[in-house]
Amino acid sequence: MLNLEEYFPFPLDPFQIEAIKAINSGNSVVLTAPTGSGKTLIGEFAIYRGLSHESRVFYTTPLKALSNQKFRDFINQFGEKKVGLLTGDISINRDAPILVMTTEIFRNMLYGEFEEFDDPLVNLESVILDECHYMNDPQRGTVWEETIIHCPSRAQIIALSATISNADQLQNWIEKVHGPTVLVNSNKRPVPLDFSFCSAKGLHPLLNNKGNGIHPNCKIWRAPKGQKKKGKVGRIMQPKAPPIAFVVSKLAERNMLPAIYFIFSRRGCDKAVEYIKDLSLVSYSEANLISQRLDVYLKNNEEGIKDKFHCEALKRGIASHHAGLLPAWKELVEELFQQGLIKVVFATETLAAGINMPARTTVISTLSKRTDEGHRLLFSSEFLQMSGRAGRRGKDLQGYVVTLQTRFEGAKEASTLAISEPNPLVSQFTPSYGMVLNLLQNYSLDKSRELIKRSFGSFLYLGESSEETANLDNLERDLKELKKITSNISWQDFDSYEKLKSRLKEERRLLRILEKQAAEKLSEEITSALIFIKDGSLISIKAPQINRKVVPALICKKIYESKKIKSLLCLTIDNLFILIKPSYIVNIFPDLEEIEILRLEEPKMNFSGEVVRGDNESQIFVDRIFDISEKYDLRTPQYDLSTEVLAQKKLITNLEETITNQPAHKFGDSKKLKRYRKRIIEIEQEIVMKNNLMEEKENHNWIKFTDLIKILNHFGCLNDLELTEVGQSVGAIRSENELWVGLVLLSGYLDDLAPPDLAAIIQAICVDVRRPNLWCNFKPSIKVIDVFNELESLKKLVASKQNKFNINTPIFLETELTGIISEWARGKKWKELIFNTSLDEGDVVRILRRSMDVLSQIQYCVGVSNKLKNKAKLALKAINRFPVSESNDLLKVSDNINPATKRIDNNS
Repeated sequence: MLNLEEYFPFPLDPFQIEAIKAINSGNSVVLTAPTGSGKTLIGEFAIYRGLSHESRVFYTTPLKALSNQKFRDFINQFGEKKVGLLTGDISINRDAPILVMTTEIFRNMLYGEFEEFDDPLVNLESVILDECHYMNDPQRGTVWEETIIHCPSRAQIIALSATISNADQLQNWIEKVHGPTVLVNSNKRPVPLDFSFCSAKGLHPLLNNKGNGIHPNCKIWRAPKGQKKKGKVGRIMQPKAPPIAFVVSKLAERNMLPAIYFIFSRRGCDKAVEYIKDLSLVSYSEANLISQRLDVYLKNNEEGIKDKFHCEALKRGIASHHAGLLPAWKELVEELFQQGLIKVVFATETLAAGINMPARTTVISTLSKRTDEGHRLLFSSEFLQMSGRAGRRGKDLQGYVVTLQTRFEGAKEASTLAISEPNPLVSQFTPSYGMVLNLLQNYSLDKSRELIKRSFGSFLYLGESSEETANLDNLERDLKELKKITSNISWQDFDSYEKLKSRLKEERRLLRILEKQAAEKLSEEITSALIFIKDGSLISIKAPQINRKVVPALICKKIYESKKIKSLLCLTIDNLFILIKPSYIVNIFPDLEEIEILRLEEPKMNFSGEVVRGDNESQIFVDRIFDISEKYDLRTPQYDLSTEVLAQKKLITNLEETITNQPAHKFGDSKKLKRYRKRIIEIEQEIVMKNNLMEEKENHNWIKFTDLIKILNHFGCLNDLELTEVGQSVGAIRSENELWVGLVLLSGYLDDLAPPDLAAIIQAICVDVRRPNLWCNFKPSIKVIDVFNELESLKKLVASKQNKFNINTPIFLETELTGIISEWARGKKWKELIFNTSLDEGDVVRILRRSMDVLSQIQYCVGVSNKLKNKAKLALKAINRFPVSESNDLLKVSDNINPATKRIDNNS
């Protein structure tokens, strides 16, 4: 057991003690804690412990620059002989017990084939995955998942992460796929943060005393009534942002320097340095120290001299830091900042990604950023990552985070982000050509499927799917209940029943038409016959005043107008006198004897439709009507007796009988039955949809894996599931599209190219540059253009096959910038190179280094000609010079350019 006080002669935080206990117990560890809280100490303990056991410890970081920094730190801490470094193009002391590398290099190791005596994983005790929250990175996240899945179970994984909201899920997943894992979670910052808001009026407290809401004195800006001026993104524009010089002056006044001032644009960072050209933030002695270090830099890096303006700013304690700068210059800025000599660094958010540059204050200039999907507010984790750079442990009692008023965001948005919870880790796992080939080279198809299903995404999905399964169970239960209720009904019979009901409705409509037609014909006949019908004759009437019922009646009196019968006074069987129009008569009975009505006293009635109740005298006549109606049918309209109406009524009666005998009719409520049936169909569709969605989610990565197998078979990389020589070559490559790069290398088109032209083609097929307004004065040679033309058809073939399977892996063949690498390989001076392109120096270095990375891999492709391998080595040698090569203080680079991807060389 190590004596902690010997290695850490200061009080440890509770979370550090807890993590050390977990490591000593042999468990893997997931440690999440705020930026700057001392997570690295846990990695250092694992290194001390590994050294005491004479074992190896790997320390991985997501960024090459961070690996370089850790390498330097560990050399100072553990000694030069005990520390090695592996990045894409550097191998230093690769057999050292402490090996620093990028996480991608470690992933490549896990896939690699090594001779037994040369296996770097032998005697590996711990793997420290620094900045493990990089699993969220859309481009690189897969690397972390592959690393954890394939890491030997005998090695402890020590995952160090910034605060995330689902640390327990990460711990549970690592425990499932790797082994016993302990979660150590700390939300406490050793140096507390104070949040301020800066407007044109000055600095104000942002949060209330409890730190859970906006400060009551921090006024939320509201647009004046009627303000219609809008910004580019459509929001109402707020007051102007405070000038940079104003903000920096306020920080200096309040002793809040040194500060990292985050600006999400390279040009913005460089312009900010110009805006404060009259400001000096260092003392005379500090300015001297900066000048001395700058002189050493200029002497050692003649080709990497930054323009005079930035050198002068550096002497005043001011610098910018972004991906467009030379790596060597950025390292100088980092070094001077760590020494407290630089007081303000204007930086893009890449600086927040792990580089050890703590400050007393961080300034976040805007709360939104431009992305490929458009403008959006910062994620809470992005805000926390940047704000976490504030507060230097052991130097500051308080760290400060300053957010600024902008034209689009104010105190309200700032306070919301300041108190928000961190975002959760999500899986970015996606199979690639290289992954497929490496898995099939080492495992069976079934084992490969098992490994694919061990991704963090699959693990998270299993948690989600339990809820989905419960929802499905509820739906199945509802469906079963509904089917039980409707079990006696065949839906085929129900459809027939519904059709019969629709037909009945139609036949009844037709009957009404026939009745109307017959009634109109009858009305004409009755009107003609009325002249001959005597008073006291029996008739049937149907009038609105008696609810349109057909009732027997007798004619009391006919009333004429212009020799035509205008109306008739009738007495109904209900003892009602009614004055009706002739059209209300629906039947006459000329064969029946008239009733004598001489003694019937008629009431005085003035208008058609008038109804008067009869008396006892009239009741005598009513009784006579009743007696006759008992013997004869006086209630059936004459039109009902027409042949068509009788036939239609019979048809309807038969139809009603058929409907009554239907099983669905016996259910009682056909509307409810319809609702049941609709719900049954909806539930069945929802179950199918949910099952398909679950299957798609569960098998998404595997489906892509099998699609990649089909593509690899098509291009001869696989013979069914066995790797061919082409497949072995493609599997030895690490790039965004290993198949495309491998096919180009094996095509033969590159074999006769000179090393500079070969480098140009390599750049074209493996590097994508996304910068606005790109241009380069150096044009590719005729031979390079000829090869481009040949490769276009190959590109179309690969693209066509990828499109067929909806694979969107990029296929690069960009000619615009290829002149840069070929001219550099031919010996062009750096300044002349940069003068002839719109790219920043840092971009050019990145392009050249990525090209070098692929060039270095060519020697491990078994199917590539020796001629091409030799030319790739010559191209590498021509390119790998300062400032593209690492800074001179990184020690000597070994001859073995890319050892992390070393494989058994069948030709050796």
